[in-house]
Amino acid sequence: MRIGILGGTFDPIHYGHIRPAMEVKQALALDKILLMPNHIPPHKQQPNITIAQRLKMVDDVCQQLDGFVLCDIEAKRNTPSYTVITLEKLKSLYPEDELFFIMGMDSFLQLQSWYEWQHLFDFTHVVVCQRPGWQLDVSHPMQQILTARSQGSLERPASCKQKNCGLIFPVTVTPQDISSTQIREQLAQGVIPTNLLMPITLDYIQNQRLYLP
Repeated sequence: MRIGILGGTFDPIHYGHIRPAMEVKQALALDKILLMPNHIPPHKQQPNITIAQRLKMVDDVCQQLDGFVLCDIEAKRNTPSYTVITLEKLKSLYPEDELFFIMGMDSFLQLQSWYEWQHLFDFTHVVVCQRPGWQLDVSHPMQQILTARSQGSLERPASCKQKNCGLIFPVTVTPQDISSTQIREQLAQGVIPTNLLMPITLDYIQNQRLYLP
């Protein structure tokens, strides 16, 4: 089975998360995608609502999207959500499956600042979502890694020779100029961002009166 993994604070989850994930799922013929809310994200400010509320919103979305599944492995952790630790655990849960960890190019450019980032490739492939026409500067330190580990490369690192991990899959996705910060600001001002959120998410936010000033 080919399993995509998309982590995030999902504060709240919106189309900027969902649509690229759907495009990646189709482009790489993934069987399912795990949506994985962070509990204590190490690279971002702490979420504005509880982990239970964020889990509920993500689960609601998964109930409406074919092949999307809530993953609460990080939500149960009371320590920072270091990706390499999470992926090692997921690989132990899905030892025979191919894992595809999905990130944006902005995150990929910062990958060297992540905890034990080199070991990510021991457990998963990495999917890098790119904007149409966008190219990584040849002088950027991540360019060599992207070139060496891309699925079409002839010169692969030793770890890439394993069947089910170690490669990078660049996927061009439709740009989604949406941010959770933007949505929270609109809600605080009484603006209802109906075009940015799935209806079930918006209903939950309004019923729970979330993100009010």
